[in-house]
Amino acid sequence: MLFRRDKTPSDQAPGAPPPEESGGFFQRLRKKLNRGSSWLTDGLATLFRGRKIDAEILEELETRLLTADVGVEATQFILEDLRKRVARQELADVEALIAALRRSVTEILAPCAQPLVIDTARRPYVILVIGVNGSGKTTTIGKLAQRLSTQGHSVMLAAGDTFRAAAIEQLQVWATRTGSALIAQQAGADPGAVVFDAVQSARSRATDVLIADTAGRLQNQTHLMEELKKVRRVIQRVDASAPHEVLLVLDANQGQNALTQAVQFHQAIGVTGLVLTKLDGTAKGGIVLAIARKLGIPIRFIGIGEQAGDFGEFDAEAFATALVEGVGSAPESPAAAGA
Repeated sequence: MLFRRDKTPSDQAPGAPPPEESGGFFQRLRKKLNRGSSWLTDGLATLFRGRKIDAEILEELETRLLTADVGVEATQFILEDLRKRVARQELADVEALIAALRRSVTEILAPCAQPLVIDTARRPYVILVIGVNGSGKTTTIGKLAQRLSTQGHSVMLAAGDTFRAAAIEQLQVWATRTGSALIAQQAGADPGAVVFDAVQSARSRATDVLIADTAGRLQNQTHLMEELKKVRRVIQRVDASAPHEVLLVLDANQGQNALTQAVQFHQAIGVTGLVLTKLDGTAKGGIVLAIARKLGIPIRFIGIGEQAGDFGEFDAEAFATALVEGVGSAPESPAAAGA
């Protein structure tokens, strides 16, 4: 077993937002989501200017929702709500329709906007991080470690992805940057043994939070999913209540496949929180709605870039505004600004 602890460098902490990112997390989201274009309502008001809401307008909106990965279930929920409002003559024009759309999106997302809360009575508070290859697990772990360290928690990282040697090296870099302890073994070691050692070490050192990495795996790789279950059982040999958080990292660019991943990982191991990454890429954000409507799992964080400041808590109202109205929307809520 290798145990290393490195001090944070004296220069700017990697978790601190760079100077150009001082406009607030969700202000940056509005600029980066689909490159700042108002993906859902772009041109809608111009296209149907001066017209009352009719079937053609609602069909156009339905098409936009479906092509934006919102999914059938969430789209039907939204359109049903809007049709009822139209029938009650509550929506006089497209501007009123857009405002109602934002409210419907917020209604879907609000139950899932639950921040990660570290229970200080459980030491260590064990966070098991899972997901497929390329979803951004290691980067998420590093950014989360920085966030927790900044909040005053002592943090330990467990290099449970022993199949990919680079994963151990990357986690070592993040441990150095964030001042976190690291438990690691050689590449190819038993992941369960690594995590078991980490839980014991974190307990003996009274570490506040242990974040355990795992090998990236496809949700249909049965043997790897079984290994993930084994890691969970091993953790429970030390602490029957752990892991206290099973955090699934999803690449938003995967569209409906991200929803499939969420469903199957949840069925296999029981997911308690989600991180949606890469929302600054080709992702249009609709998959967040599809997952929220289908599973109702708390969305803890979202990522909109590689910088440490591009990682923030999920805020339903601010996110809905960014999705529906794009970069020209109203200022973010106070909760989002503090993310």
